[in-house]
Amino acid sequence: MPKSQHKISEEHNQSSRKAPVLGVGEVVNYRDSWRIFRIITEFVEGYQFLGDLKKEVTLLGSARFPSNNKYYKIAQELGYLLGKNGFTTITGGGPGIMEAANKGAFEGGGESVGLNIQLPFEQRTNPYVKKAAAFNYFFTRKVMLAFSASAFVFYPGGYGTLDEAFEILTLRQTHKINPRIPVIMMGKDFWTPLAAWLESHACQSHCTINRDELNLFRIVDEPEEAVNIIKKAKLK
Repeated sequence: MPKSQHKISEEHNQSSRKAPVLGVGEVVNYRDSWRIFRIITEFVEGYQFLGDLKKEVTLLGSARFPSNNKYYKIAQELGYLLGKNGFTTITGGGPGIMEAANKGAFEGGGESVGLNIQLPFEQRTNPYVKKAAAFNYFFTRKVMLAFSASAFVFYPGGYGTLDEAFEILTLRQTHKINPRIPVIMMGKDFWTPLAAWLESHACQSHCTINRDELNLFRIVDEPEEAVNIIKKAKLK
C-alpha cells in the first residue's frame, strides 16, 4: 500500500560535540538547553508537513478498541463519509479508533493522515495512513493535532483522549482557536455521564465553569449527524 512517511528529525545538532539523547520516559534535566533545538525541529517540520492539507478533521479515541467494537465501526463509517465529502482525516496514526477512521477515509478516497508518537512500547502506524509524521514529544504532537483541524471528533477513550478533549475545549473557551470550530463527542453512552457531571458539579455546585460553556461541544451517536455539523460550520 503506498504511503508517504515523513519522519520528524531527531538530529538537532550536527556539530562535533553531540548532546546525549535520552530515552523515552527518562527524566529531563531542565538545564539541557540544547533540547530546545530538537523541539523547534519538531514544530517546524510538523507545520511544514501539515501545510498543504485542507478541510482537516481530527478524530481521536481509544487505541484499545478491536475491529469488532461498535465504536471502531462507527469511526470507520465516519472516516468514509468524510473522505466522500472531500475532508482530510487526521488521527494519532495508531490502532483502535485511529485505525478505524484512517481505514474509512482510505476506503472513501479521502486523504488519510496519521500523527504518531514514539513510545517505549511500539505504537505502529496503522496500514491505512497515506501520510504520516512521527513525534518524540507529546506536546509538539498535540499542537499539530490542535491547530491543523477545522473540526474535532472525540470517541470514547482513556486518559490521553480525555486530556486532548479538555485541551481543545479550553482552547475554544479562551478563543485560542476559532470558537466556531465544531467539537463533537461521539457516543452518548460514554460522554453523557461526563456532561451531566460537568453541569451538576463544575457548573452548579462549584461554579468553576459557566453554563454557556457547557455548549462548547455536541454529543452525537450517528456519523451522519457529525458530518452534517462539520459541513454546516463552513470552515476552511
